[in-house]
Amino acid sequence: MGNHLKELWSKKTLLSLGLGQFLSLLITSTGFSSSELARRGINVPTSQSFFNYVLLALFYGAIMIYRKKPLKAKWYYYVILGLIDVEANYLVVKSYQYTSLTSVMLLDCWAIPCVMLFTWIFLKTKYKIGKFFGVFICVAGLVLVIFSDVHAADRSSGSNPIKGDILVIAGATLYAISNVSEEFFVKSADRVELMAFLGLFGAIISACQISIFERNELKSIHWTTGATLPFFGFSLAMFLFYSGVPVLLKISGSTMLNLSLLTSDMWSVFIRIFAYHEKVDWMYYVAFAAVVVGLIVYSGADKATEVALEGVEQSKRFDEEVGSDNLIQKDATGAS
Repeated sequence: MGNHLKELWSKKTLLSLGLGQFLSLLITSTGFSSSELARRGINVPTSQSFFNYVLLALFYGAIMIYRKKPLKAKWYYYVILGLIDVEANYLVVKSYQYTSLTSVMLLDCWAIPCVMLFTWIFLKTKYKIGKFFGVFICVAGLVLVIFSDVHAADRSSGSNPIKGDILVIAGATLYAISNVSEEFFVKSADRVELMAFLGLFGAIISACQISIFERNELKSIHWTTGATLPFFGFSLAMFLFYSGVPVLLKISGSTMLNLSLLTSDMWSVFIRIFAYHEKVDWMYYVAFAAVVVGLIVYSGADKATEVALEGVEQSKRFDEEVGSDNLIQKDATGAS
């Protein structure tokens, strides 16, 4: 029992918890930055993400040039990944123009069942029944969010909540495709290579999209301090988030990442209540509780599997030790 507690509060676990909450706060900060820009009438979702990709390309590209290692994956795969990631960011940031911050944060969890489906199909990952039950509870919570937006009496949280919810779900689906692709590249290629090319092609695709769709909007923006700070703050937070996610995945895996990012919903609700003195529809609390329970069940399936495997390994070691002892005794008897 004491050894299990030591393992539970090991440096690795504490580092994972700390990094996970740091990433969670980064996601919360990007949400509030987008919400603040939307409140000021600034509608340039691709431009918001552009500087994140530039920072990724410059930082990790410099590391790649210094290392001088050959590419481990075809460059055109990164082009496709960059396109998917850019459009995922575009859809989610665009949704802030139509729905509430809390809806965006909760509906982002739709990426979890999508990740399960895509990893099962393309990466041949096997899941226990407990995982599917956890995902079902999460989806039930997401349905409550949409139901709340449809029937909410106060529509001041967004001009078109249903449209915003659809945009978030579409963006979360693309995020899932992007995350599964990143998992594949991190395992089969190289993390620095992935970040460098994701930044490079993401910046190129974003620049093309900005020149076609957002050129006039950028010209019309009055760049005050109140508009500039959340704009560049969003890019910096996204850069740190993109850089930290592969590290957490390497330390603790995707379950820890999902559970950590779940608390971003809690942070956003707390900030809305205590900082902005806003009222939150009661269904959000029910939906949040459902998502929490669902992800705990989802994570518990992993833990149960780990415990079972640990028990099997201990049993094998015990049998091997007993077998060795018996063999030694037989040899001793034969020698006598």
